[in-house]
Amino acid sequence: MLADRATSDAVAVVADGESWTGRELIRRSAGAADLLDAAGAPEGRPVAALLSSTPSAFALAIGAAATRRGLAPLGPKLTLAELAPIVAALDGEVIVADSASAALAEEVGRSAGRRVVTIDAVPESSRPLTFDIDPDCAAAVLHTSGTTGMPKPVAYRQDRLAARTRVNADLVGLGPGALYASASPFHHIAGIGMLFVALGSGAALLSMPRFDLDAWDALAARGATHVLIVPTMIEMLLEAGRFSLPGLQVLQYGAASIHPDTLARALDAMPGVRFVNIFGQTEGSPITCLTTDDHARAAAGRPDLLSSVGRAAPGVEVRIDHPDAEGVGEVVARAEHLFKPDDDGWLRTGDLGRLDGEGYLHLSGRRGDKIIRGGENVYPMEVENVLAQHPGVAEACVFGVADRVWGEIVAVAVVLTDPSAILDAAELRSFARERLASFKVPTLWEQVEALPRNTTGKVLRRELVGRHAVT
Repeated sequence: MLADRATSDAVAVVADGESWTGRELIRRSAGAADLLDAAGAPEGRPVAALLSSTPSAFALAIGAAATRRGLAPLGPKLTLAELAPIVAALDGEVIVADSASAALAEEVGRSAGRRVVTIDAVPESSRPLTFDIDPDCAAAVLHTSGTTGMPKPVAYRQDRLAARTRVNADLVGLGPGALYASASPFHHIAGIGMLFVALGSGAALLSMPRFDLDAWDALAARGATHVLIVPTMIEMLLEAGRFSLPGLQVLQYGAASIHPDTLARALDAMPGVRFVNIFGQTEGSPITCLTTDDHARAAAGRPDLLSSVGRAAPGVEVRIDHPDAEGVGEVVARAEHLFKPDDDGWLRTGDLGRLDGEGYLHLSGRRGDKIIRGGENVYPMEVENVLAQHPGVAEACVFGVADRVWGEIVAVAVVLTDPSAILDAAELRSFARERLASFKVPTLWEQVEALPRNTTGKVLRRELVGRHAVT
């Protein structure tokens, strides 16, 4: 998919003050491979990396993949204690880092026994890169977010990555002429994973090392046509009155659902822009997709669709394993582009959900998040979705607290839309009771300034659980 770029003079990468053609990108990727050779990174082994989304990082990713190394990007916001065991578990010898993460990389290198090389720029090289690579070779190694333990490595095989590129590019309309930017960190599947998809589809990449209002505005000047952000960013841009982005064709989002009111405001600010929500995980994506047509239906009178993550993506089988009386069970998927299926070919996601009569998947939380109150099952995401409909609630995280009488009771941490307001638990309890069975309504209410999150933005429910003793 990348071989044609080696002879292309079409723009492939755009950043502050510079742009590279496809020919220049591949020559820089060859230069990156030369730097990895000089650093003593053995072929056939992954290269740990602490990088942001810059052109040099893109070149390193391609150069590593083309020389059978496979970049293993990690979160630069993680601590030494978190990074060292991950790097030590990788069968590699080298860590590459940019200047911003060089000091941390040196600490990790000393702890894990790895050499460190700092790379901020990559030279061009005439070295020929081969694109004839074994299908089972790892193009990259990504790690799960580690919300319940140490992150686990996931090898992104060449053949499965190619299959993912075809499916994903079709869902978001990526191809030659498109200019793509992702606001997700480089080490995330929505970062390097989607950058591979964009390059493989023939689209050009826009470097976006960070997300803020100025970085968003700069996308318009550079001609962005496709952008990936998360709903909290959409809310922030709308509140600032800076959501409109001339030239944008497709807005892809993920990690959370979008509120019907937010969608209405967003469509009003950018009429004609196509919205797409893709559900997946590091181990495999896309699994389901809420398409542009689904968003149009939601805006036209089916807001309930926005509480789902859409229907199975093309070529994906989705089923619910061991559903309970309400149809909720583990979401299981099978497709050629999923990276870490079990031996039987099915990826067991660890996510709980149900399929409705139209085939839309409604998530209920993680398998370990289910609360059992007096023998009744309570799924946190269901309660959170209801509370999110209250105008005074910005975010809510529902969790179980051990109880001698009920086994567990339902608790919730709430972030209010007005930080100066005081939580009115009675009002919110009444609001929830009108929409939920009584056993699902939280007993314990806690007001917090912000929910605890990991470096990929996922809420750390276990930290909230840990703050509460047996009642």
